Formats: sequence, C-alpha cells, structure tokens
Amino acid sequence: MTTLIIIIGFLLYLILYFTYGKKLERDVVMASDDNEAPSKRLYDGVDYISARKEVLFGHHFASIAGAAPIIGPALAICWGWAPALLWVWFGNIFIGAVHDYLALMSSVRYDGKSIQFVASDLIGKRTGVAFYWIVFFLLILVVAAFGAIVGGMFVKTPAIASAYAWKIAAGLILGVLLYRLKMNFGAATIIGIAMLVAAIWLGTVTPIKLSYITWMWVFFFYIIIAAAIPVNVLLQPRDYLNSWLLYFGLALGFIAAIFVFRGFEVPAFTSFSPVLMGGKPTPFWPAIPLIIACGSLSGFHSLVASGTTSKQLEKESDGLFIGYGAMFTEGFLSTIVIVSIAGFGYTALQNAGVTAETLNAGNWGTMFTKASASVKLSKANLFVQSYADMVNATWLGFIPTKFVKIIAGMWVASFAMTTLDTTNRLARYCLSEMAAPLKDSATGLYNALTNRWVASIIPAAIGIWLAATGNWLIIWGSFGAANQLIAAIALMTGAAFAAKKLKSNFANVAVIPAWLLWITVTCGIAWFIVVVQPGAIAAKPGPGWTVMVLLCVMLILNFVFIWDFIKSKAYKVD
Repeated sequence: MTTLIIIIGFLLYLILYFTYGKKLERDVVMASDDNEAPSKRLYDGVDYISARKEVLFGHHFASIAGAAPIIGPALAICWGWAPALLWVWFGNIFIGAVHDYLALMSSVRYDGKSIQFVASDLIGKRTGVAFYWIVFFLLILVVAAFGAIVGGMFVKTPAIASAYAWKIAAGLILGVLLYRLKMNFGAATIIGIAMLVAAIWLGTVTPIKLSYITWMWVFFFYIIIAAAIPVNVLLQPRDYLNSWLLYFGLALGFIAAIFVFRGFEVPAFTSFSPVLMGGKPTPFWPAIPLIIACGSLSGFHSLVASGTTSKQLEKESDGLFIGYGAMFTEGFLSTIVIVSIAGFGYTALQNAGVTAETLNAGNWGTMFTKASASVKLSKANLFVQSYADMVNATWLGFIPTKFVKIIAGMWVASFAMTTLDTTNRLARYCLSEMAAPLKDSATGLYNALTNRWVASIIPAAIGIWLAATGNWLIIWGSFGAANQLIAAIALMTGAAFAAKKLKSNFANVAVIPAWLLWITVTCGIAWFIVVVQPGAIAAKPGPGWTVMVLLCVMLILNFVFIWDFIKSKAYKVD
C-alpha cells in the first residue's frame, strides 16, 4: 500500500504541473519575461533583491511550509488516512497551487505589493482595510502556533535545537560567499551543503538544553532581528540550505515508501467525528481545513508570495516553478507524512512507550489522541518516529536511526523557524502599509509604525506571549481557521485579478473553489468559536479570550469582505 500511494501521488503532481499549471501560466496569467520584475526595477538592497530561482525556491518553500504540512496531516490521521490524503491531493491541486501562483503573479504586476493591496485596488478600499486587519491577526497567530510547536520540539529533542543554531551560522557564511565574495554559485552550493551536513552532525554532539520559556525569549529576539535585517543576509542563503535538506528528506522518504512494501496499520476511515480539537468530537466537515493547512492549501502562502517572494522574483517565467511548484512539493511532503504514519503509526507509538492495552482500546481515532497524550508524543515527533521506522524497515536501514530522526526533526524545526521569522517580516510590511493613511495626519506615529525595528517588535511580542502559554492545540486550530479564511479571500482576489486586470476568461478556476472554501471555512470558524473556544477560555482565560476576540473580529471582517466582493462583481470580465 505504501508503494502504490506514493507512486500515484508522485505521478499526479508531475503530470498536473505540466498540464494544469502550464495552462494557468499561459491562459490566465499570461506570464512574459518582457515585463521587468519589481526586484530589478525597484531594487533597494533590503527587500527588493532579485534571486536565482533555485535560491528563491528554497526561501519561498521554507517560508510557506513551516511545520504545517507535517503537523496537519499527522493530526488528520484521526479521521483515517484516506480523508486526510484526499483533502491534501484535491485541495492542493484545485485550490492551493492556483491560490499561490495567482497571489505571487498579481503581486508582481503590482510592484511587489501585498495581496491586501491588490484587493484594495480591485474590489474596494473598505475591503482592503478589512483584509489588512484579518491578515495582521493571522500573522500574530502564526507566530504563536509555530513558536509553540518549535519550542516544544527543542525542549523534547535538544539535538535539533543545536543543529538549527549551527545551520543559522552556515546560512550567514553562505550569504557572505554568495553576495559579498561573489563566489561561483556551484562552488558555494557545495560548501553550503557540507556546512549543512556538519550542522546536523554537530547537533547530535552538542545538544542545547533550555526550558520552554527560555526558548520563547530566544525566539522573541531572534525573529525581531531576522525580520529587520536585509533579506540576503540570512533568509535567502539559509533557506537555500533548507531546500537541500528538503530534497534529501523527500528523496529518502520517497525511496523508503516505495521499497518498504508494507500495508497500512492505520484504517482508511475511523469516524466522522473523532475526539481531537479541545477534547471535543471534531467533525471532518467543516473542521478539516482548520487541521490540515499548508499541506493542502493555505492563505499564509499568499502573504509570503506577495510579501517577500514577489520582491525577489528575477523574471516572470520563474513564477510557475516557485509559486505553483513549491505548493505541489509541499503536497508531496504531506503525502509522505501520511504514508509514513499510516504504515508505521502503531509501531511508532509502541516505540514511544504506549502500552498494548492502550493501543488495542477503541478505534484508531480515539486511541490515537489518548495514546499520544499519554506519552506526551507531539504529532511532529510521531512523524519523526514513523518516518525513521519506515526508512529503517528498508535497505536504507544502514543509515543510523538517530541521524534519520534528526533529519526528520530538522524538517519540522527548520521550516517552522523560517516561517516564524518570515511571518514577522510580513507583519512588518503589513503594519507599514496599514499606517499609510497616517502619513500626513500623524507623522510621528507613522514614522514609528513604519520603522522596521518597531514594526517587528509588535507582532513578535503578542505572538510569543500566546506561544508561551503552551496551549498549542487551541492555537493551532485558531491559526488554521484564520489561515484558511485568508486563503478563500486571497483566491477571490486572485479571481478578480484574472478577470478584471488580465481580462482572462478562465477566472472561474479561482472563483469556484474560492466559494467552496469560503463556505467551509466560515462554518468551521463558527464551529470552533461555539464548541472549542469556551473550554480554552475556562482553562486559560487570558490567551483564551485573546484568541476568541481575534477570531470574532476576523469573522465579522470576513462578511464585510464577501459583501464587497459580491457587490463589486470584480470576478467578472468586463
């Protein structure tokens, strides 16, 4: 079963990239290298800096992926492997990849401005204001969700924390080689890969052991600095190294899944409403987009694509490879996660110390939640263990299990930390654009909010405070709700861009899935607010009420946006 599913997934993505993707590029976006990219036309040495497509792919992928394509599918296994896999595949192909590509290219045509700015121009100023606030709240929740996940992983596995610290050093050195010394790209890449391998090895011999709260303070100062310094000092080179970690991990998982020749331990379907979010029965619809985010589709991707990536795109023909191709790659990563847990989930829990009595009690959905909690095995670490077991069960077993676990753990940590600092950078851009109306009426406040250091501190402080509570499962659900809400809104904006700006007759490839997603996510948020949040408030009133207020305000703004969208008819070709 592992072999069959992984081959089907690989062929599905490969074929559709060269058919559906190329049609989007040709008939919807009409990409042309005759249009000079903003990275060259508006070069500023801080944010607008063109990058080779291989480097930018690494930065973009690491920024959009985070831990979500791993955590989300690992949680969704509660419903069984089939519902999780189908949501990843169909959501990825018909919503996620289209959404990402249109967000990137619309921003490129708008001088690298955000998708919120595009919405303001195409749909209405009030729409833009509502969209900006929804996005800003999401960015705070992203910092909280990924800060909590990585903090827990660093405490659980100190070797991963150390390996990541060494990789930051490697990224800084690679940046000097590429941009200061102008070293040959191939030679610099080889040195960078060697430093990456050394960082992983050093992580195993020099583990960093800190408390969870100490890591929160470290993250707070780190993401402020990373968000404010020029993008080619750390983000570009470090994320290019991340891409090689991705390639190796994907190749290893792909080969292992093909040659393990193993049936699935996890049932294809468990129940429609297993116990998951907040200890409550969680219905597959409409809750699934709150659980599986980036592996299938994600509004956060539109913020990355129109926030940092569009300012670094060297030419328009690179857009499909980076925007569309990265989303497909992320979907394939989630496929490997589902295959590894479906094939080795029971084995992983046994290896983590779950008793046979617990494993055999009840159906998989119920047992999975209870067993994971009983051994404090996070869903990220469940993947790490399952992935290592899958590799160890094939002829690749000669690779030390400890090393494989570090590789899998580095996937989660590297991409989650990248998402953390990229998110803070996006929040800085968001605050600056939101402050534009204050430029003449309140010059002092405008200057403060547009200062890159001040604008980096505000979202970092709120997000890390929420993460410090440690209630990550509630934060994850609220992040998923806000994230997928923005995906629906961004996809509608992409449809408006295709119809109103490009006069394309194929705008419905965006607007139809956007409507289906909007209905699902809006119902999902309402369910989350009514069913899950009261328990979160009772457990921890401070962060519980903070999340509740953010979600309620976003839901109200969501209806403001949809009203303006319908009224403007921006999705129809004039």
